[in-house]
Amino acid sequence: MSFIDLRSDTVTRPTDEMKKASYDAELGDDVYGEDPTVNKLEEKAAEILGKEAALFVTSGTQGNQIAVLTHCQPGNEILLEEEAHLFYYEGAAISAFAGVQPRTLRGNRGAMDPKMVESAIRGDDIHLPETGLICLENTHNRAGGAIVPLENMIDIFEVASKHSIPLHLDGARLFNAAVALNQPVTEFTKFTTTVQVCLSKGLGAPVGSILAGSKEFIHRARKWRKRLGGGLRQVGVIAAPGYIALTKMVDRLGEDHQNAKRLEIGLRNIPVFSIVNTVDTNIVLVDVQTLGITSAQFIEDIKKHGILAVPFGPTMVRFTTHYDVTTQQVDNAISTLASLYKR
Repeated sequence: MSFIDLRSDTVTRPTDEMKKASYDAELGDDVYGEDPTVNKLEEKAAEILGKEAALFVTSGTQGNQIAVLTHCQPGNEILLEEEAHLFYYEGAAISAFAGVQPRTLRGNRGAMDPKMVESAIRGDDIHLPETGLICLENTHNRAGGAIVPLENMIDIFEVASKHSIPLHLDGARLFNAAVALNQPVTEFTKFTTTVQVCLSKGLGAPVGSILAGSKEFIHRARKWRKRLGGGLRQVGVIAAPGYIALTKMVDRLGEDHQNAKRLEIGLRNIPVFSIVNTVDTNIVLVDVQTLGITSAQFIEDIKKHGILAVPFGPTMVRFTTHYDVTTQQVDNAISTLASLYKR
């Protein structure tokens, strides 16, 4: 059986051009700074993101962890939204590796209140941890791919700057936000100290992310990458697809957004489903509570009919559109679900 795979944009497979680029990549030892393909990717990424320098890392999680390790000292506290990926999905790595504690703040569709952020910053008190970092996420995964408004980012960046605290942006799907708002990605990144972006989600590369910031920051981050086992060798074989992802796969993200809206509209016409999120980008969250089954049971049921999704709560299901899902497949998924759950 062939599946319509709506689990995540991480399941995308590299394009034929990416595979060829990997095969033909000029290689060297990246730990010595001698892999020309990696160097080319890092230079282009820094240029696109509007930062002085960039570092190729194995994953978004590794990029986020390197950012925390480089910015913070053990015993610091970092401020972030209560369902941020850094807090929710990264195995408590900020505590295990960096020795920092998270302080989470409730957001609205992933956006924290700047006044709450400022109130949460710790003062100079021997009993309290120093606030070492503020973290944002855009788009926000658990808020259903919600775009954190630029105005909100600006306000929080101003708070961070006022208190001389760095601001890191987990921009795993930042290009989705930029394309959806028809804005250059630099409109977001200029209100950050550092930023991480994934090449392996909607952009379609098989592996890899970028961490970008100042030259001095990236110099220190490179050592943390090495400490975490991320000092790779002839890594141009995976950097080459990443370069194509960054330079050729951004604009087409709009197709994923259109397909997500198409899916949302189709599912709204099936009365047993409740659409939970405002669909800004490529994620649709659906509550199946009225069916009287759990999200896990629902997912097993639709899998038998060729549709893949992921649980996002006891009765919540996430559908994600991406490069490998066509408009026809979206229509087929809607038709299948309508026939299964028509009441």
